Amino acid sequence: MSHNIDFSFDATARSETGKAVARRLRRANKVPGIIYGADKAPLPITLAHNEVLKTLGHEAVYSHILTVNVDNKKEKVVLKAVERHHTKPQIMHIDFLRIKAGEKITMRVPLHFVGEEDCPGVKSGGVVSHLMTDLEVKCLPDSLPEFINVNVEGLELDAALHLSDIALPKGVELTVELDEEHNPTVISVHRPKVEAEPATEEAASEEAQPAEEEKPAAEEEGTKE
Repeated sequence: MSHNIDFSFDATARSETGKAVARRLRRANKVPGIIYGADKAPLPITLAHNEVLKTLGHEAVYSHILTVNVDNKKEKVVLKAVERHHTKPQIMHIDFLRIKAGEKITMRVPLHFVGEEDCPGVKSGGVVSHLMTDLEVKCLPDSLPEFINVNVEGLELDAALHLSDIALPKGVELTVELDEEHNPTVISVHRPKVEAEPATEEAASEEAQPAEEEKPAAEEEGTKE
């Protein structure tokens, strides 16, 4: 857990809102955004797209206390939502939530798995499956972890770790209640799937013949877009 990284965004307040304004900003290589929460009025802002895209490339930014400099006034926030273009590497909108020192926040924090390669299950030929890659947790802003380590060094073949097995940092709690019926698997080590026996050369030759006859149709389909 580390809070040494200082992520900050430079922004300007904007009075105009709406879809037409957002489109105009995006054409100018800007990102429309908003800061809300902490019993204050929502504040629409504008940010430089390239700077936002570069900063969002760091995993830690999603689980960190951030600073947004709005017209030289600092706002302490966390990242709550990022809307991305469905095909282009473009940020469409960004939401920040203000934080209050004594008020708990709910965030998703990434899981870092430690000791996978050395665990007995993998050494026995097992395959690791990650069923979760992050957790939703609740804590005070000062207790927000950058990530949560999951130690799997002792995981045997055909074994798993469940949510109740994860050691949370001090002051951090899950947002869900666990019981016998609700205790999801986080990571498991299982035997690799057995592939079908390879066909003999004679059988493979017979199977290949119809495929050759169908080849023109397949090629024709491949040209369609």
